[in-house]
Amino acid sequence: MADPLLFNPRTYDPAHFDPETRRLLRATVDWFEERGKRRLTDDYRNAVWLADFLEFAAKEGLFATFLTPSAAAGDARDKRWDTARIAALNEILGFYGLDYWYAWQVTILGLGPVWQSDNAAARARAAELLAQGEVFAFGLSEKTHGADIYSTDMLLEPDGEGGFRATGSKYYIGNGNAAGLVSVFGRRTDLEGPDAYVFFAADSRAPGYRLHKNVVHSSKFVSEFRLTDYPVAAEDVLHTGRAAFDAALNTVNVGKFNLCTASIGICEHAMYEAVTHAHGRVLYGRPVTAFPHVRRELTDAYVRLVGMKLFSDRAVDYFRSAGPDDRRYLLFNPMTKMKVTTEGEKVIDLLWDVIAAKGFEKDTYFHQAAVEIRGLPKLEGTVHVNLALILKFMRNHLLDPAAYEPVPTRLDAADDAFLFRQGPARGLGAVRFHDWRPAFDAYAHLPNVARFREQADALCAFVTTAAPDEEQSRDLDLLLAVGQLFALVVHGQLVLEQSALTTLDEDVLDELFGVLVRDFSAHAVELHGKDSATAAQQDWALDAVRRPVVDESRTGRVWQRVEALAGTYEMAP
Repeated sequence: MADPLLFNPRTYDPAHFDPETRRLLRATVDWFEERGKRRLTDDYRNAVWLADFLEFAAKEGLFATFLTPSAAAGDARDKRWDTARIAALNEILGFYGLDYWYAWQVTILGLGPVWQSDNAAARARAAELLAQGEVFAFGLSEKTHGADIYSTDMLLEPDGEGGFRATGSKYYIGNGNAAGLVSVFGRRTDLEGPDAYVFFAADSRAPGYRLHKNVVHSSKFVSEFRLTDYPVAAEDVLHTGRAAFDAALNTVNVGKFNLCTASIGICEHAMYEAVTHAHGRVLYGRPVTAFPHVRRELTDAYVRLVGMKLFSDRAVDYFRSAGPDDRRYLLFNPMTKMKVTTEGEKVIDLLWDVIAAKGFEKDTYFHQAAVEIRGLPKLEGTVHVNLALILKFMRNHLLDPAAYEPVPTRLDAADDAFLFRQGPARGLGAVRFHDWRPAFDAYAHLPNVARFREQADALCAFVTTAAPDEEQSRDLDLLLAVGQLFALVVHGQLVLEQSALTTLDEDVLDELFGVLVRDFSAHAVELHGKDSATAAQQDWALDAVRRPVVDESRTGRVWQRVEALAGTYEMAP
């Protein structure tokens, strides 16, 4: 029987969405299933461009329906920017291959500066290109500077007629080979500082746009391109000055959210393969799944994956409910990017320890999952960048809660318009949060939730009595260890909130929190060993170590759920 917590193409029925969304999601699943696993793995190995997938998406109006905000949709009632259904498609595309997801993801990024722009002509052009089935690209990073937008070498020289001539290169730009519109970030040569920034729209097929190469061996096209004396008319300008800088950061805010659900899809497909293989494998006269260490690893992988899904589903609600007076998404968003994706790496590692050499075989999905899962923590800002970002919220989140109305489950067919009018990308230290403790109080009867709560309370004490001093605040190595501890508390909070909304099996929840207790202890020990940790911080770290509450019967019941995954899904040949 299919596990209701995991995506299974054989039983997938997104009945909580409107009819057109259900049709498109199910049509996407069916398209992949009809192509079969052999075609999927062959195309991955041979780095075949995604032309057939993009042809399917164009024919069905998939990108146009999901990525056109209502304000640009005219009379097309099914078109809207709806994060809940975008997340659902992320999961499906990740399940079948990150290359497919990547073409969709960089289209989202390419559209970000356009939908934030006051340039009505550019918005109308983007809507029309989407309707024609075109993809988009986001021309931000450069070979020398990466995503350091302060140092961009894409230079725009005024042409004396209200436009510019652009010259410079961009690097690591997805869809740069085929994009109907590339949102390009640069700076004017006649101005200094933030006033010089410009975001403009370019066409990858136009003279003056030269495609150099795909910088990776992959079906995804991660391009290097160069503009040489490229004409930028006034109607091509999307943003100027500080607004261009804000558009870049706010676009990444929108785009980075997608990485979590892509990683979930990858892990789900890999989980089915791994459990099915291990369950059918006999070593030394015993099924592989009879060995205690195998059961532990598969059970840990399963509950971590469930935690990824719970956190991400709840984060969708805050993302969709965001507004000028509720910016909590600015914490939960980098959390989905750095915490959920690194949990995905742990899931794959646990599964790989079980299936061993099988994970290298070319006709498995797992061999590509093991590679592609590594990329997600490193895209749209590294784990380090996002950990440093969430630390800005730690004191307010842990110690200074504010009153908010409860955020409901957001599966309604609404347009998430605020995402394209987020405003200036600053003021993070002023963001307030609701009290995290009630989510834990509701499950205080579960032994490992209670045990983890002890560690969360200990972190509050750390912030008030042993927080890094001014000199330590410049030691990013130390701060990142603290950030990992804080991330676990936020992760646990949203997992519990979503568990309450979905009445999750408490055995699964308590088993998951046993894993989180171990994780918190491991990061506390890491903090203890940091070069600059003070004696008080070292003492705190060791005092925060806890042992999970062991319950063999509970673990056995969760194992039965894991074992039941064997044979429930295998992609058609």
